[in-house]
Amino acid sequence: MSLKTLPLLFINLGGEMIYILDQRLRAQNIAEEKSRKVLHDIIATMFNQRFIDELFKPQPLYSKKAMRTVFDRLAHASIMRLNAASMDKLYDLMTMAFKYQVSLALRPKDILLITFNHVDALRSSTEEGDNVRKQVEHVYDKLTETYASLSHGEFQLIRQTLLSFFQDMHIRVSIFLKDKVQNNSGRFLITPGGTLPFGTETPGTIRLFNENGKSRSISFHNGASYNAATKEGSFDVSGDRVTQLGSNMYSLSRPADTSTGTSMKSVVQGSDVDVTSPDPLAKAHLDLLAQLIGANLTTNEFRLNLFTNDREEEEASTTSLQLVEAAEPEVVKIDASKTTKSSELTKIIGEMTLDQTEVGGDDNDLLDLMDS
Repeated sequence: MSLKTLPLLFINLGGEMIYILDQRLRAQNIAEEKSRKVLHDIIATMFNQRFIDELFKPQPLYSKKAMRTVFDRLAHASIMRLNAASMDKLYDLMTMAFKYQVSLALRPKDILLITFNHVDALRSSTEEGDNVRKQVEHVYDKLTETYASLSHGEFQLIRQTLLSFFQDMHIRVSIFLKDKVQNNSGRFLITPGGTLPFGTETPGTIRLFNENGKSRSISFHNGASYNAATKEGSFDVSGDRVTQLGSNMYSLSRPADTSTGTSMKSVVQGSDVDVTSPDPLAKAHLDLLAQLIGANLTTNEFRLNLFTNDREEEEASTTSLQLVEAAEPEVVKIDASKTTKSSELTKIIGEMTLDQTEVGGDDNDLLDLMDS
C-alpha cells in the first residue's frame, strides 16, 4: 500500500463532488447566489491550507466509512442540507466516476494528470485574487512537490492502492450505462482502442530477440483503432493535461442524468460499507464531527433533494435513522453542539481540543483541521 495515495483520493473525489453539486444546483434552479456560496464554501473547506498540509503527510488511506464521513461533513460545510438518500447517491456517483477514471488510466502516472484536471476545474470556478484561489494554487504546489518526481513503480503502487480501495464498489450509474461503459452488474467495460500514451507504439507487433541481441518482428491484427498522443501531458499549473479524464462529464451537451441503480444499493459481498447495517458508532461520530467541521444551522440554509425520487429519499432516510437508533444502547453519545457540559465531559473535551499555539503539531486531526 502506498502512503501517498490519500491526497489523490480526497482531491479527485472532492472534484467529482463539485461537478455533481454544480450540475444539480443548476438543474433545480437554485438561486445563483446560493449556488455560488455552496460551491465556494465547500472548496474553501476542502482546501483549507493547514488541512491540506496535514493531508499530504505520508499516511495510510482512510477506511471507506471514514472517507464517507469526511465527505458527508464536507457536503454540509455551507448552507445546503442533504438528506441521507441524496448523500448516498452523491457519494456513489463520486466514487464510481473516479474509479472509472483510474480504470481507464493507461499509465499509472496519468492519475496525477486526472487530479490536475479536477484542480483546474476548481480553480476556474474561483475568482482572481480570492483567498480560495490562493488555497487552490497551494494545492498545485503540494501536488508538484509530492508527485512530479515519483518513479513509474511508485505511481503503479498508488494506482493499485486506489483500485484496492474501489474493488468491491459496483454501483450502477445511468450515465455509464447509457454510454455502454458499464454492465448491469456495475462493472466497467474496458474496450480496446483509443488514444495511446505519448511515446508508446501501436499494438500489433511482437519482437523476439535471439542470444546475439538480434531481433525479428511478428505482426498481428490488433482488432481495434488506435491513435497516438502527440505530446506528453503537462504538470505545470496552466499546462495541457492532454487527457480528458477528470474533466466534468456533466458539462457535455446531453440530458443530465445523475441517477444510480437502486438494485445495486445493497452491499457487495465483502464490502465494509453496507448501508443496511451501519456502524453503531456512526451516529456518535457524526454528532461530534458536525461541531468540528462547523455544521451549525443558519437562517439561510436550504434543503436540497439532489435527485428526483423524493419518496425513495425519505424512506431511505427513515430506515437509516431506525437502524442507527436500534444500535444506540452500545453507543456512547457525545453532543458536541451543546454549550452546557458536565465537568467530566468538559475535562475530556478539553484534553481533545487543540491549543491554538500548537496548531502546527504533528498530531492535528484532519477532520478538526477542516474547520480551522
